[in-house]
Amino acid sequence: MTTIKHISDIRGIGKLATEAVSGITSLVEDLHQTILSLNGILDSPYKEHTTGITGMVYHNIRTVTELVGNEMDVALNKIIAMIESNSSNPLSPPISIPLYEAFISALNGIIGDHLAASENPLAINMQFRQNGVTLPIDNESFSDGDLFLNQLIESNGKIALMVHGLCMNDLQWNRDGHDHGAELSRDFGYTPLYLHYNTGLHISENGKAFSELMEKFINQISNSIMDKPVEIVIIAHSMGGLVSRSAFHYGKLANHTWLKYVKKLICLGTPHHGSPLERFGNWIDMFLSINPYSAPFSRLGKIRSAGVTDLRYGNILEDDWKEQGRFEYSTDSRIPVSLPENIDCYAVAVTTIKDSCTIGKNLVGDGLVPLNSALGSHANPDFNLLFPDNHKWVGNNMNHMDLLNNHEVYQTIKKWVAIND
Repeated sequence: MTTIKHISDIRGIGKLATEAVSGITSLVEDLHQTILSLNGILDSPYKEHTTGITGMVYHNIRTVTELVGNEMDVALNKIIAMIESNSSNPLSPPISIPLYEAFISALNGIIGDHLAASENPLAINMQFRQNGVTLPIDNESFSDGDLFLNQLIESNGKIALMVHGLCMNDLQWNRDGHDHGAELSRDFGYTPLYLHYNTGLHISENGKAFSELMEKFINQISNSIMDKPVEIVIIAHSMGGLVSRSAFHYGKLANHTWLKYVKKLICLGTPHHGSPLERFGNWIDMFLSINPYSAPFSRLGKIRSAGVTDLRYGNILEDDWKEQGRFEYSTDSRIPVSLPENIDCYAVAVTTIKDSCTIGKNLVGDGLVPLNSALGSHANPDFNLLFPDNHKWVGNNMNHMDLLNNHEVYQTIKKWVAIND
């Protein structure tokens, strides 16, 4: 049985429910208005809201919903004050709950941009974590005796930085008892560190934030272990590879120093050129909006986040999306971005098809990402990422999530990490 991790999350869920009721009310009203407009008066102008008694009903539903939401906030403020006054209670429930974390992470992946824009407490703030505990990055240096500092000293400054994918979180690197970060710690002595972020935001927004966080982190490390070199290997799953590439781009523009400490970037099933599922979703948006009866329902498809729509073609820059509507039908208009310089970059791609079957391997891919996209290959040479042949590996009979714990995948990571180690 799971419990709420933070009492403020209750307010977040209540706020989200209030917004959902208002949104669905508007959707039903739009459908109602569409039907009325088509009832023999096809040339009449479309009105956003119904009028008369019907309009008053919908207006009252929205008003009552907002009032309930406001009253809920007042009540929750009292509850929060009571709980905070008893925060020293040793019988308080544990705060790290993997199942609840998974729910919040999935919610952020789907509507995380909305949660952030509405200042909902459920919105995830970018942070570095270990075992679900946030690493403090706001200090000038780590405190003597700090657990992370001790690990860093013991590892001679070697860090395995794990960057998760869409709708996921740092705890989910542990799958069926296997964690690539923990294994790299055991085999090579790396200190595992995990990025936790809101995957519903634009990839470019997360890229900029990741670069800024890395710069603070490196400065804090430098003030803590000035006599030791720092070496970082980034292991990125799925969207995490795009966020990492975006961070490299914006870090270079900002002349950030953290770039020189990263030795390797290993991408696991990263949709460098997007995912056909999001492109299919874009087609659905277009077809639903064509028919006046189905047009109101196109809003349901448009609930998906900015992070999800960035996966249509693999946008990693702000300029890739800021000049066009996210849900308008679009072709690939990205600005080409090469792999980061002076860093060894690697790509792992897998397919659900077995060795004996070759037809459709690239089309099927791992169920979410086609092989060519994961390998950075593209018909347009400007977009071709040109991973060296010995920096690419393709696995068979695996899906997208198997990348997190498959033995062959880890052995490949291990081989690449060992080079010049």
